[in-house]
Amino acid sequence: MTPFTVLGANGFIGRALVAHLRHCGRAVHAVTRATLAEFLAARRPAGHVIDCIGLNAGFRTNKLATADAHVGLVARFLGGLDLQSFLFLSSTRVYARTEPAREDVALEVQPASASDLYNITKLAGEALCLSDPRLAVRVARLSNVYGPGMGTGSFLGQVLAEGAAQGAVTLRQSLLSAKDYIAIADVTPALLGIAERGGARLYNVASGANTSHDAIAGVLTRRLGWPVRVADNAASIRFPRIDVARLSVEFGAPPSAVLEDLPALAAILRQEAAC
Repeated sequence: MTPFTVLGANGFIGRALVAHLRHCGRAVHAVTRATLAEFLAARRPAGHVIDCIGLNAGFRTNKLATADAHVGLVARFLGGLDLQSFLFLSSTRVYARTEPAREDVALEVQPASASDLYNITKLAGEALCLSDPRLAVRVARLSNVYGPGMGTGSFLGQVLAEGAAQGAVTLRQSLLSAKDYIAIADVTPALLGIAERGGARLYNVASGANTSHDAIAGVLTRRLGWPVRVADNAASIRFPRIDVARLSVEFGAPPSAVLEDLPALAAILRQEAAC
């Protein structure tokens, strides 16, 4: 059975992929940023490669590192690895200015907008992959992935960490804001399926349903007892509904269960804080 190589194995998604593969009895080579240079120099057969190396929350202050992670390294991987397949993890954030959020639509970006740097570099990495003649080079656009160990770099991670630590939450985005959330437990099998046998080159990996901040605040208050206030001048961040028809046909669409999962995630954070 062909082994896997996970690039960025110390990150949230990378760690989950490595754990899932090992649980399934699959051979996996976990490559971190610290071991990346050694891995590239060895030129060993890489099998199915999943590229989880990317910058999220820090992209505004680490612009060159963001471009290198999303474009420069992808070019090196495609040009230098002995691989059977390659899966680049992009983001559904590229649909921020576009609707419908479907894989085949033309996308709009604003190079002069600092917030678009992330999207532009992700799309450049996608272009490198999708222009590669090898059909097994693919792209997965991930929505907001949540689960144990997600850290505080995302909206949901920050909110849960703040609530667990303080017993109250201040939202810096309005209650009208809404996003698509997908559990890490649903992401890992979907990514492995795409890497090994995906029939398309590009997939949205999402739940296909948006959850409002208002609904999340309701769970935090009713189920967890955390008072929720909204900061003055909080902006509304609303993304289009992500189309998951392509994913559904081949692998089944993951459910939208973030509201049901919030209490368990909060309990994990409280337990970690107590240790």
